[in-house]
Amino acid sequence: MTISVIIPTYQRPKMLERCLEALKKQMREADEILVIARDTDNATHSFLENIKVDYPNMQVLKVKKPGQVAALNAGLSNANGDIVSFTDDDVMPHPDWLKIIEKHFNADPQIGGLGGRDWCYVDGRLLGGVDFMVGRLFWFGLLISNHHLGSGKERVVDHLKGANMSFRKEALIGIRFDDRLRGKGAQPRNDLAVCLAVKRKGWKIIYDPKVAVDHYYAKRYGNDQRGIFDANATENMAFNETLILLEHLSPIKRIIYVLWVLLIGNRGTPGFILFLRDFLIRRKKEFWLRFPASLKGRWEGWKMWRSSSGKSANKKT
Repeated sequence: MTISVIIPTYQRPKMLERCLEALKKQMREADEILVIARDTDNATHSFLENIKVDYPNMQVLKVKKPGQVAALNAGLSNANGDIVSFTDDDVMPHPDWLKIIEKHFNADPQIGGLGGRDWCYVDGRLLGGVDFMVGRLFWFGLLISNHHLGSGKERVVDHLKGANMSFRKEALIGIRFDDRLRGKGAQPRNDLAVCLAVKRKGWKIIYDPKVAVDHYYAKRYGNDQRGIFDANATENMAFNETLILLEHLSPIKRIIYVLWVLLIGNRGTPGFILFLRDFLIRRKKEFWLRFPASLKGRWEGWKMWRSSSGKSANKKT
């Protein structure tokens, strides 16, 4: 069984260097490493040219289109491994990362996707905590992530986090990352779309906290910044989530989902009740702006679903 590691990157050569060094220290070496960067990212390509002699199993790919989806698809199209493992340039996989990944896929031929905990650091500070509910999608559309808090035994989940997810190449036949998703950089929920597409084909998605990486949150490029409100980023998140879930849910559940997101929603993309609660309690301008941005994204996502139904992540590779 062979393993390909895919790393999309953009203008963060120092962090990329740390990620590559962590891959070099793996107990089970990657058979190939694919690093994908924009063709205009001269700093990254110069760095990679200087270190290529140290990584004979590394292939560097250039993409012209901005956004993470284009980079991920370029990596997926060129990956030769039986297992395809995705991570980010601001991540350091633990030394046994690939060893445990290979063990899982060898042990259970029904596993299509596998992920684990990303131990998150913000400004050098570990985001602590424990949660046993990870990677869930409830029948009415509520998403629970918590991949950075997962503890306990391995379990079947609905979706994984893009910084630490691996797939059996066979499970990805006919699937690509959805290029309809919005966002200039991260294009949020692209990992959700792929995981749900794999599940629809009958494969298991497993979360094991021992499949671990350290995730040093870096500044994103574009308007989608962690912890900073931006109306356009909120709109993009609502658009992407709505488009993905409308394609995944059954007709009856779609109706329930639409009612739920309009009335309740979640903190990032609130419906009317959450907006009213947060606005009345905190009285911040952000909450007044977040609600219409969320509604606009939902509406645009619904229109995209109606106009392009069937053109999801289930595309031929």
